[in-house]
Amino acid sequence: MIGMDAPEPLTCSRAGCRATASWRLEWRNPRIHAEDRVKVWLACEEHVDFLREFLAAREFPLRVVPVAEGAGGEGAGGDRSTA
Repeated sequence: MIGMDAPEPLTCSRAGCRATASWRLEWRNPRIHAEDRVKVWLACEEHVDFLREFLAAREFPLRVVPVAEGAGGEGAGGDRSTA
């Protein structure tokens, strides 16, 4: 049926990685983004720590949650927030 294809899996945001993402990194650059502006990177298990450390090193407000929780989900034991 037209338009009934299965959705593409979410892939990791790490350059060159095509693995399925299991983490959302929700962040913003406070120098240029208002508090209500949140950017999202996706990460696979292999790259979640690399991407988290990249953003944390720049002291960006950051929240890491499982992809299944979606935007604004509460951390159910999987929250890896960094402030």
